[in-house]
Parts: sequence; structure tokens; C-alpha cells
Amino acid sequence: MPDFATALPTTPIDSAAIGVIVPYDFALDREIWRWVPPSVTLHLTRTSYAAVPVGVTQALLVGDPAEIAELARNVSVVGPQVALYLCTAGSFARGRGGERELREAMTSSGIPLAVTTSGALLESAATLGIDRIAIATPYDDVVTDLLAAYLEAAGLTVTGRSRLGLTGGIWRLTHREVADLVRDAVSASERADAVFVSCTNVRTYDLVGPLERELGMPVITANQVSMWAALRALGLSANGDGRLCASS
Repeated sequence: MPDFATALPTTPIDSAAIGVIVPYDFALDREIWRWVPPSVTLHLTRTSYAAVPVGVTQALLVGDPAEIAELARNVSVVGPQVALYLCTAGSFARGRGGERELREAMTSSGIPLAVTTSGALLESAATLGIDRIAIATPYDDVVTDLLAAYLEAAGLTVTGRSRLGLTGGIWRLTHREVADLVRDAVSASERADAVFVSCTNVRTYDLVGPLERELGMPVITANQVSMWAALRALGLSANGDGRLCASS
């Protein structure tokens, strides 16, 4: 009788693992898996539910360092090599100091490396040589202004912006709506080096390459920069179209 074990794959399972902390209303689990190679496993955990609309209050709640530290401890049980806080507004709402505090909260769990979406945004801008950036957001004016302030505190110039003013259901945006939002940001911009699409609940995987070719500039997005930075911390490259993934 043939030995069943000889027919099994010999490639190690879970050669790399990322612990991913997301807001309670994150709906794009399937999309973030598209950025990672088959050898990488994502272990997701969610923040506590809060009956508040998308806005500054929600961003501060889902970015509470004490809860993020607890969630990192929970996911550390499965042994990820890097922790990722996958939320744009939650990682820029308290400024650069707040972003650093979130990374420290995650590494306090014993996970050796930590990345946030907003920190990854700055890392990607440096990698691509971006100094002037347009921003496209689903947020209201207040949250969009906080993103601009975060970028400008890091030395970037925000050259233009577009916003939708949504307070919920952001994951329901169509590709056409997102593409139009990006075009509006670039149209309102003066000599941008790139455009950033904010919010990890905005579906962008299939848009990056086509929009880059149309606009003639890098298009970087929240989920893209997050997964790219987390994988880069492990010495791995992200799957996907666009200049950022090509830079890995």
C-alpha cells in the first residue's frame, strides 16, 4: 500500500505569520489576504464594538493603546513575528507620538516587530521619494484635516485633497466611486508626486495598477502600504500591482 505521507507537501506550513489588529467594523479580510504570498499567514483580531459613527471619536476609541496592547497579547499566543495595527485614522488621530505609542503597545506583548498603517504610509513615501502628496479619503473634514496634519508634521506637503464625508459603511464603496475620489484628489492638487487613498475599509487592490497608469504617478493605499511594510519587516515582498510593490 502506498505511504499516504509521501504524497503530502514538504513545504513548511506558516513560514511567516503576521498578527493583525483591526477595528471592529473592518470588512475587507479577503482583500488583505491578496497582498500576501502563500507562505504567510494572517491572524486577525478586532477591537471592541462601539456604537459611534466613523469620525474622530471612533478613531480614538479603536486606537486606544491600552486595548491595542491587550489585543497584541492575545494574538501573540500563535507566535507572529510582526504585529500590524491595520487602521489609518486610528494610527494618525493622536499624531506621530500616538503612532509610536501604538507600536510600543504591540511590542510590549513580546511580538518582536510592530507596524501601523500610518507609520507604513510614511515609510512608503520615503521609499518612493515622495515629498508632495495628494490625499483621497472617505472621511469628514475633521478627520481628513488630521491626516493632512500628520503628514505635514512628518515633512510632507499635502498638495490637494478629496473627501466623501462618510460616517459608516465605507467598505461598500464601489471601484468606480473610489477611482473618482482619487481622480478628484489629483485634480485638486498642484504638482503632487503621488496620491494616497486612506482608510483600510476602502477596497483598492484592483485599482492601484490601472490608476497609476492613468495618472502617471504612484498610487498608494492604506491596505497596500500596511501589508507591504509588515512583509518588508520580515524580509518579504507584497503581491500586487504598482510601484510600491515593485520596490520591494
